Formats: sequence, C-alpha cells, structure tokens
Amino acid sequence: QVQLVESGGGLVQAGASLRLSCAASGRIFSSYAEGWFRQAPGKEREFVAAVSRSGGRTGYADSGKGRFTISRDNAKNTVYLQMNSLKPVDTAVYYCAAADRTGYYSTAEAYDYWGQGTQVTVSS
Repeated sequence: QVQLVESGGGLVQAGASLRLSCAASGRIFSSYAEGWFRQAPGKEREFVAAVSRSGGRTGYADSGKGRFTISRDNAKNTVYLQMNSLKPVDTAVYYCAAADRTGYYSTAEAYDYWGQGTQVTVSS
C-alpha cells in the first residue's frame, strides 16, 4: 500500500512556473513507477508525465514537452513536476500516481495508487 499526497498547486499568471511535489509513504517508494495526470473541468483525466523506478526513463505528453520536467528523489520518497511557461490550458487538478511495475506508463489503468490532487489555475 502506498499513500500519495500532492502539494505545490496554486493560482499563477500565464508564463509563470510551478513545481508540484508528491510525497509517498508506505511501501518502498523506489519500487514504483510514478506518473502525473491532470483533469480539467468537464474533461477526462489525461496523462502529463511519467518516470521509471530509478528515474532513468521519463515520458511526456505532447502538451508538456519542452515545458514540463518530471523527476524523483527516492531518498525523499518524492516525485516532482516542474512546470514552466504555464498556459491557461494547463488549468486542471493534477494527480500523482504510483504503479507497482517496471518501466513508465502513460495510461491511467497502469497505476495502482492515486493521490487526492492539487489544483493548478493559470490566468491569462
């Protein structure tokens, strides 16, 4: 069992940056691949970024390539999402998720545990 708690969301203007954090507790954090997803009002949850257990492999949705960076610190049981050059279309609730498997994954079905989410609002 893994518990995930996101933080770092907020209200920012377009062009600003935010760093989201997801703190994990429970089983050994390094056993899990991690991902970030987001859900905007009236839309389905969508993939943002993912990182493998060791942090050596990462993947991104096209919407975040070049602007978002996922990383993890296994010593701190934390995964991060650095978001730069934010746009109003990035407004959503951001969720972190953990998958008890190797590799990294862009589909929500691959993940076993989810956090409660943190709101990111980008004003124009």
